[in-house]
Amino acid sequence: MTNVSHRRVSVDGLDVACREAGPADAPALLLLHGFPSSSHMFRDLIPALADRYRVIAPDLPGFGQTAMPPREQFAYTFDNLAKVIDGFTEQLGLTRYAIYVFDYGSPVGLRLALKHPERITAIITQNGNAYEEGLSDGWTPIQAYWREPSAAHREALRAFLSPESVRWQYTHGVADASRVSPDGHALDNHYLARPGAHEVQLDLFRDYASNVALYPQFQAYFRQHQPPLLAVWGRHDPFFLPAGAEAFKRDIPAAQVQFFDTGHFALETHAAEIADAIRGFLAKLG
Repeated sequence: MTNVSHRRVSVDGLDVACREAGPADAPALLLLHGFPSSSHMFRDLIPALADRYRVIAPDLPGFGQTAMPPREQFAYTFDNLAKVIDGFTEQLGLTRYAIYVFDYGSPVGLRLALKHPERITAIITQNGNAYEEGLSDGWTPIQAYWREPSAAHREALRAFLSPESVRWQYTHGVADASRVSPDGHALDNHYLARPGAHEVQLDLFRDYASNVALYPQFQAYFRQHQPPLLAVWGRHDPFFLPAGAEAFKRDIPAAQVQFFDTGHFALETHAAEIADAIRGFLAKLG
């Protein structure tokens, strides 16, 4: 059995919660979750990797057990999420590490790569998009909010925050929904029910446009630095299309791409298979 520690780290006064396992002197792997989840999504992956790697999974600001300061005190932008996670890595003394990026974790992790390319040893992207062709039609109402940030467009996006919508994100595209534990989406809905949480998430929906604006910079980073990259993708993701996974090979010809017969939250059904892919990928890097 793997011992997983649950820690809290203060970053400029903001309390960041994280899960950590594995030898302190082992190669580090930073796991960055997505919307609307937390480090809980890595509960099966962490034990599968911690014998060989120091695995660290923080909750982003406003998510999980990490603090959710009022919007008047903390601007919920992806730049600020990345700034906090950058400070978190420095508090933990991470000077070289691989990143596993999923959904929102992708623009957060790739901002770290832009700022500290020398620190990133490898990238595992699980439905973590960096190309416009990876965006499905599911983004249409969010893109409308980017173009016109009106109260009406903001209100229309509240449907994404309903318990039914969160559950759907976990089960859509899954061949056997009974394999998806209800604990994940139940926990996400618990956190989303906190006072002020919906406004935080709506702010992030609006700011997601900043991530798309950075796609050319992310792609330039890929071309210049050629980081070892493994894309492990739920083929039936309703938000991030398989074309977004294949696109990595355009800028990193040696990138590896593997598809799994599942949806957005691929770890819910294919944690063992994804762990095997990661172990094989990282082992070749030495």
